[in-house]
Amino acid sequence: MSVNGFLHGKVGVSVHTMFQPESLAEILNADFDEVIDVRSPSEFDEDHVPGAVNLPVLDCEERVRVGRIYNRESRFRAKRVGAALVAKNIAGHLEGWLANRPGCYRPLVYCWRGGERSGAMAEVLTRVGWRAETLEGGYRTYRRLVGQSFYDRSFPADVVLLEGYTGTAKTLILKQLEQEGAQVINLEELACHRGSLFGATGDAQPTQKAFESALAEKVNGLDTSKPVVIEAESSKIGDLQIPPSLWAAMQIARRIELVATIDLRVEHILTEFAGYVENRAVLDGSISSLSTYHSKERISGWLRLSSEGRFDRLVRDLMTLHYDPRYRKHRERNPIQPLLTVQVLGTTEAECAKLAGHIVSEAGLAGQGVS
Repeated sequence: MSVNGFLHGKVGVSVHTMFQPESLAEILNADFDEVIDVRSPSEFDEDHVPGAVNLPVLDCEERVRVGRIYNRESRFRAKRVGAALVAKNIAGHLEGWLANRPGCYRPLVYCWRGGERSGAMAEVLTRVGWRAETLEGGYRTYRRLVGQSFYDRSFPADVVLLEGYTGTAKTLILKQLEQEGAQVINLEELACHRGSLFGATGDAQPTQKAFESALAEKVNGLDTSKPVVIEAESSKIGDLQIPPSLWAAMQIARRIELVATIDLRVEHILTEFAGYVENRAVLDGSISSLSTYHSKERISGWLRLSSEGRFDRLVRDLMTLHYDPRYRKHRERNPIQPLLTVQVLGTTEAECAKLAGHIVSEAGLAGQGVS
């Protein structure tokens, strides 16, 4: 392609088109070949459209540099320096990530507000011959639609909660329910947290916005004529808040209650949280943080059990004196009769799979609605 051919068209006239969604589903279900986020890596890491690839036209340092020139020197120089950096970075993406895209390639490009950064990238891609479109309003449009879904509207599906005392293998059974054909959302997996004071998984939790984006993607994939099973949680999972529409649905949801002996529960916790329980520094820190709920003497006793390696007794005490009373209090505030009560007799994969199959059959979780 000649330089004249590439620059063909009137100066200042955009050659790419604008994508103007009216709902979140339109963005999540759009048939673009790729979604390109041209914001800086730090903006992308905070949150982005699910499945988007980050091809920044200005990296974090470059963005700060241009902003500093804009504020301290002149708008003109900032635009000139920024244009040079944007051109260099777009060239790098054309020779790198985008090098092997076919002529029919159709990407959606967005930045913060759908302005200069996405416009610059889309303009070049369109001049190449690709059918690039920009998201009107950029990331802010996407976040507004996510907010409408979780803060302004009712949750779209019938929710069934999987509940039970700590140690009843709710997470394992939830995963098996999905294998057995039930529709499931695993909030703890999305939040990178096991949902209790001792629930940190070792991975950093996502931001609240990123958590909501991951949840939005899951909700978008639901068949709303069928129930969705969610593990009972408090309103927060680690540092993350369950969005209002889902929390409201969880408060009135029908429940499947798992019950198990204290011995089985202790055994399960010791197996599932073995690495955590044996990490004295983390374990003792978590125990100490319970001082607002228990006396100094009780906290000292638990710390002593930890130091002596008496984890069976420690877990048993934490269940009977901390977690179980809190669970009972929660049930008293939400006295909804369980849809189904199931005895957990073992927590091996085979036992959980068998139990999950029974739950799906008895509660009608693979069909339409909950009878």
